[in-house]
Formats: sequence, C-alpha cells, structure tokens
Amino acid sequence: MARLRLTLLTGAVVLALAAAALLWGVWLRDEGGDDLADRCQGTLAVEEARTFFGAGELKARGHSGDWAGHESQWCSVWAKGDDSGSVLRLQIRPRAAYRANGAGDEASATPIGHGWNGSFTDQQQPQAAVLVDCAPLAGKGLYVTAETTTPTKDLSATQLLQVARLATETARNAASRFSCEGKLGERPAHVDRTGWAQRPVAQAAGTCAGVLDIREAARLSVTTVSEKPAGHALTEQCSLKRGKLGLFHMTAYYGPSAEQEMYLDGRYPRTAKDSSTRSLPCKGAIGTAYFKLVRTNDRAPDGTFGAHGTSDPAALNHLLNSFATASSGRHDCPAT
Repeated sequence: MARLRLTLLTGAVVLALAAAALLWGVWLRDEGGDDLADRCQGTLAVEEARTFFGAGELKARGHSGDWAGHESQWCSVWAKGDDSGSVLRLQIRPRAAYRANGAGDEASATPIGHGWNGSFTDQQQPQAAVLVDCAPLAGKGLYVTAETTTPTKDLSATQLLQVARLATETARNAASRFSCEGKLGERPAHVDRTGWAQRPVAQAAGTCAGVLDIREAARLSVTTVSEKPAGHALTEQCSLKRGKLGLFHMTAYYGPSAEQEMYLDGRYPRTAKDSSTRSLPCKGAIGTAYFKLVRTNDRAPDGTFGAHGTSDPAALNHLLNSFATASSGRHDCPAT
C-alpha cells in the first residue's frame, strides 16, 4: 500500500512540478526591479535577504498567480551578476490554498519556535514555513514558506538562520498588509537542527512525551521511542520501537499539512488501509488537525519482515488518542 501511495503521490508531484516550472518560467519573465521593498507586493523581508547574501546588490522578481484556486505570491531574490548562484524563494498564500510543501509537511522538521506556528528543516536545502491566523484570508490563515536552492552543506550557520527569518519576517509584513489578527512570534535568534533522538520510553521528552506510560509500554512491548523536539511544528511524528525494531509511527498534521494528508487519504483510500486516523477541530488557521497511526513494516532479528506491533483496534485507537491529546495540547487545540 505504501508503495502504491508513493507511486500515486510521485505522479501528482511530477504534475505539480511541471505546472510550477511553467509558472516559474512565466514569473521570471515578469517585471523585476531594483527596489526590493516593492517585491512580493511589499512584503519581502529585505534585510533578511541582504544578510543572507552579504555584500553586493540584489535582484528580485515576483509573480501573482493561482494556487489551488486562490491567488498566491511567488518571489525570488539573488545576487546581481550571479545568476547561477543561490536563490531565495518565497511563497505567500492564503491558508485555503491548502497544499503544503517543504518544511510545512516534513515530519523530520523541527519547530521554528520563537512564538510561531511553523517548521524548519535543513535535510537537503534549508526550508521554513509559518502559519498565521488571518480571518480576512480564505481559510482564516496566512501561509508563508521560504527556501534556498543551495544545499545545506554549502551554507553558513548565519545563512541557515536567515532562511527561517525570511519566512517569519515576510509573514510579519504580509500579516500587516492583510490585517491579520493572529499573534506573531519573535524574530528567530537561532534554528533548532536537532536530529531524531532515540530514547527509552520513560525518557521521552519530545514528540513522544505523554504518549505511553511504563505499564502500557510493557503491554505493547514498546521499549524505545524515536522523536523530534516538541513545539508548534506543522507536522510532527513519534515512532515507537521494540529495541531497534519499528512497531508504530504516529504523525500529527496541522493547517495545510492536515488538509493535504486528508485529501490524499480520501482520494487514495487503499493506501491508508493499514492505519488508524482521527481528526480534531482546532481554532484559527490550524483548522482541522489530523492524526495517523501506521503499523511499521520492519525486519525482525529472526529475519521475518512485516508489521510486528499489535493489531488490536482498541489498543491502536487508545495509542493514537494519547498521541493526539499530547500533540494537540502543544498546539493550543481544545482539550480532547
């Protein structure tokens, strides 16, 4: 089922990338200009872009177009005279243009922190995403993503931080432009690059915290968790293991990430056959939060491959509910 879903999703991604490439070509031929403050309809975080590139003159272009039926903005910034170098890219769109991308739907991302609902990842290229409550926009939210075309390994710590700041400070400018009422965070002082942590169940302190007590862990033969730092990331995951053997992984989706996952599960229901799901209404731009538990296919020490965790529906639902309660509580959703 996972392979089928990957094939279907890959096809969808290819089509989306083709459309994006066409749109990108039109956009790059759109009007440019030297006044960076006018880019992205005046929302571009200029100082953050300048700091990323250092000394020298910058160029920028932007384009307004349709994304999932809603008007959205695309912008790029690069160093003048260095057309083959780094490019900063921004997307600014209403929450209702639900398809997540980059850090927003990356389970291995960390919370962007500093008071924002958002995510940061540096897996290959650094990417950041933030979501702001915004009643005037479709879906009652503003969604901003930022990324650069340069691999993480070729960037300095300052440049990685600037990608996160480009997202948050552009979101701050856009929130003012659209008269958003949502609480805004602070300008990030750092980015959390913490990787997956493997810990005994009793020491869970991140995205697996509060999911299992010792007694229930023993009943389910769970000894180890694999987790990321907990916070207000737009997608987060907790994996439960018996030693190194994977048993379950649970994922929480918020905002555009949730809309995308629910859409995919609805369109390709067979790919979600061996999973348990539930949804939860949240306030503002988050909308409906979506939670999924999947029994992990893994190879046991005796060589057998498959799902080795319990298949008892009651136990799985209880486990998923515990994860949903812990995760949604961190995202200020109503108590379950």
